[in-house]
Amino acid sequence: MKNLAKSKLESGKPAIGCNLTIMDPEAIGAVSNSGFDWVLYDLEHGPRDIETVNEMVRQSTPSRASTVIRVVWNDRNAIKRALDTGAFGIIVPWVSSREMAEEAVSYSKYPPLGLRGCGPGRAARSWGLSTEKYIEVANDEILVAVQIEREEAVNSVEDIVSVEGVDATWIGPADLSLSMGLKVSDAFSHPKTTAAMDRVVEACEDAGVAPGIAAGGDADRINGLIDRGFKFILAQGDLGLLDSGCRGYLDAIEIM
Repeated sequence: MKNLAKSKLESGKPAIGCNLTIMDPEAIGAVSNSGFDWVLYDLEHGPRDIETVNEMVRQSTPSRASTVIRVVWNDRNAIKRALDTGAFGIIVPWVSSREMAEEAVSYSKYPPLGLRGCGPGRAARSWGLSTEKYIEVANDEILVAVQIEREEAVNSVEDIVSVEGVDATWIGPADLSLSMGLKVSDAFSHPKTTAAMDRVVEACEDAGVAPGIAAGGDADRINGLIDRGFKFILAQGDLGLLDSGCRGYLDAIEIM
């Protein structure tokens, strides 16, 4: 099993993701095989728990897209349980310092590189590997992304991306905007937020880390962010795509 998203990022190509919320095997399979490079299961926001996400990961792991979990917090147990589902990557929220980035990496790696507890059975089965082989490759294959969503994180971003084992950053535009005393509607347009985004991209490029962002929006926004240098990009979620697809389809039908 190869981590498609991490492989694309390492080659310098954008990896485009979709947030999955519809807990139906056929819907999960359809989105995961539609061409997205990764799919996100979010444990930070919303009502889902680790048991639910474990089942969703099981449904999507045989598919094309790499599974990524945003954990509830930069917590050793939360990261361990998320990776033990067989996910190919994690996003760690609220990372605002080098020390917090070091913790996120340490919790994600098996010894001697980190402190991840060794219970690889479920993840190994999900990847179709023996436990020994999973342990051998997991440290290299798992994607570790740290979320930049506070002004103090932007001010420390050069230190954050210098931590070995951080593969990507991931800007949370709404939280970042609010932390700057701005409105959520300012997230992609205010000079302060756009300058912060440019600083994150520059720091990531200098460090060989993939700059990422929770983008949402239409294809024009995604293309614009790619042009600005972003690589690890979450586009729309499944419900947004379902809504826009239905509306576009109906708009194209000529009803007298």
